[in-house]
Amino acid sequence: MRRLDLLAGGAIWLSMAGPAAAQTLQDRPVAPPAPAIESTAAPVAADQVQFSAGTLEYDYNADIVTAAGAVRMTREGDRLRADKVEWNRKTGRVVATGNVAVTNPQGDVAYGDSIELTDSLKDGVVDNILVVLERGGRIAAVRGTRQQDGTVLLDRAAFSQCPVTDSDGCPKEPSWKITAVKVTYRPDRERVYFDQARFHLLGLTSPALPRFSVPVGEANDTGLLTPGIGITRLNGVELVLPINIALGQDRSLIVAPHLFSSELPMLEMRYAQVTQLGAFSLTGYATSSRRSGDLSGGFTTETERALRGYLDGKARFQLDPNWSLSGSLRMVTDRTFLRRYDISREDRLRTHVALERIDADSYLSIAGWAVQTLRVGERQGMQPVALPEIDYRRRFTDALLGGTIQVQANTLAIGRRAGQDTQRAFVSARWDWRGITTLGQEVLLTAFGRGDAYNTSGSAATTIASYRGLDGFQTRAIGALAAEVRWPFVGQLLGGFQRFAPRLQIVATPPTRNLAVPNEDARAVDLEDSNLFALNRFPGYDRWEDSSRVTYGADWSLDLTGIAVSATVGQSYRLNDRPTILPSGTGLSDRFSDIVGRTNVRIGEFVTFTHRYRLDKDNLAVRRNEIDATVGSRRTYATVGYLRLNRNIQGLEDLQDREEVRAGGRLAFARYWSVWGSAMIDLTDRAEDPLSQSDGFTPIRHRVGVAYEDDCIDLGLTWRRDYQSTGDARAGNSYLLTLSLKNLGR
Repeated sequence: MRRLDLLAGGAIWLSMAGPAAAQTLQDRPVAPPAPAIESTAAPVAADQVQFSAGTLEYDYNADIVTAAGAVRMTREGDRLRADKVEWNRKTGRVVATGNVAVTNPQGDVAYGDSIELTDSLKDGVVDNILVVLERGGRIAAVRGTRQQDGTVLLDRAAFSQCPVTDSDGCPKEPSWKITAVKVTYRPDRERVYFDQARFHLLGLTSPALPRFSVPVGEANDTGLLTPGIGITRLNGVELVLPINIALGQDRSLIVAPHLFSSELPMLEMRYAQVTQLGAFSLTGYATSSRRSGDLSGGFTTETERALRGYLDGKARFQLDPNWSLSGSLRMVTDRTFLRRYDISREDRLRTHVALERIDADSYLSIAGWAVQTLRVGERQGMQPVALPEIDYRRRFTDALLGGTIQVQANTLAIGRRAGQDTQRAFVSARWDWRGITTLGQEVLLTAFGRGDAYNTSGSAATTIASYRGLDGFQTRAIGALAAEVRWPFVGQLLGGFQRFAPRLQIVATPPTRNLAVPNEDARAVDLEDSNLFALNRFPGYDRWEDSSRVTYGADWSLDLTGIAVSATVGQSYRLNDRPTILPSGTGLSDRFSDIVGRTNVRIGEFVTFTHRYRLDKDNLAVRRNEIDATVGSRRTYATVGYLRLNRNIQGLEDLQDREEVRAGGRLAFARYWSVWGSAMIDLTDRAEDPLSQSDGFTPIRHRVGVAYEDDCIDLGLTWRRDYQSTGDARAGNSYLLTLSLKNLGR
């Protein structure tokens, strides 16, 4: 199982509780020394000490200066405050007593009952010391020694980066702390080093630990990261031991062996680097285990031992204010590796690269994609490689009649090892104008034109005839004129304000040679509220809705105190009876479309509800029913998502019916504890989808956990069960114990 960097790898020894003697980490009743006040006088010498006090005594015989009453001393960025200071000018010994605080140039503050320093204020010995670090965290010790270079050596010390007061300002014990016989703080390295240390978590104490260090800044150092632990049915107990290898302040390599009780080890390596132009990272996994076949012919239980692995890379560079280069690399050796080791549950991996230029009125993209399928029953040779796609867009404001003109030029080449190849290019122009009449109607006018050129080969390899197009070179022209009118009305209702806006749109477009060209990017077509008034209800560019039509509907909203309700509903009517290419069941194939709508309800921050639907125009049967609802606060809530597509579309892989429910929730108890869970259930049966393996109630997976979270740590135990097996990625239980120290190394 994949794990985050900060996991509870050492959680087993937390059960070995024991007393921990440590100095108090609470604030001392004294403010840190204030910065020196800028003076208009001539600057003092670098080795000169500036000080002020309420009273000043000087013993000429002993050459001792005694200052009392809010004493302040400053030298070369080091500052001291105390109730009383004795300064022996012969020996250079400075003894400060009473509410003592010393601040170094980095901003760290050391408090103590008494401090013995040299007159440089840079080194000395402090009794009952508390060091408050400028970057967060504090160290308390019985005794501390500060050296000339700023290093602080502490005896019998405690360290934590947790808050030591609650939300009411009352003292509290930190959620975690480290106690040690010897502690060394190196400001130059921004690290704290521990000897003979023990870790304390929520009152539980670990056995003695080997020497280690933790960061207190943003420095990149070599060292062991927090281990991880988990249990799965197939791999057994998993122990992750990540090591960070610092190759510089701007780059690092993490080597993380994964040790399993029931499998061979797996090696994970992650390289990351930040440059002046951007950043990139590359993660790799490698192991040897038994794997299934390629699964292109369906499910199989046969396995063979093989070398397995995965590469995941990301990069983004901002070359200048307009130009950027980004990309991702995702490749895996087989279809079940990611699920087997709980790295990802995606069923397709996309590798992508794009060079983009963006300014206020234009956009240029030169991009490419490659797809690797992980789905059972799909052939890898049928997956597309799109290279290149060149897309250029330009906007002209205040153009013809005060409208906006947008021009676009696009070219795309798609190739497959064992399937259809397509090259496409088009040029388009669109004019939009918006105006308000004297009666308050909003009028939108649109004119659109496009010319396409396609070159296709190997179309017979595409099994669905309507997706193929014709082999060879094909051209087509597309044109459309549209006018839309919205008439908003505003008034009072139930002590609030309501808005009602009827909408009417007319689109005129001539017949288009759709079936002469292949359909690569416009397959998952469906009528919904988001595309009801779109110029083209097909996604992508390869299909154009060439029927003239009238679309009508309305938007309504109501705003009350703490309550907001909005709704949209509409339908369209085709003005001609020529055959349509829209599949039956999409809601657009007949002259009257289905009725689509959306309803949103929000009650304060407690309830959010969204319902999307499509009703059959003939009998009002529900063809799409989608609900997303959340009730509760951030700490205690319940959420449910339900989707049912009942479109009865046969033979189109992108438009199959399905039904599923997703549920989750969290219940907070005590102050920091909560229990939570989530589940996904496939409700599809073969009457809805003949290819479905579900019997109408098939759980996909669920998670149940208990968590502790305060302002310092995240601690959780999760049980997950997967109900579906795919090759060697078998159904079963897995358990994860997580511990995240929020403030460590901030």
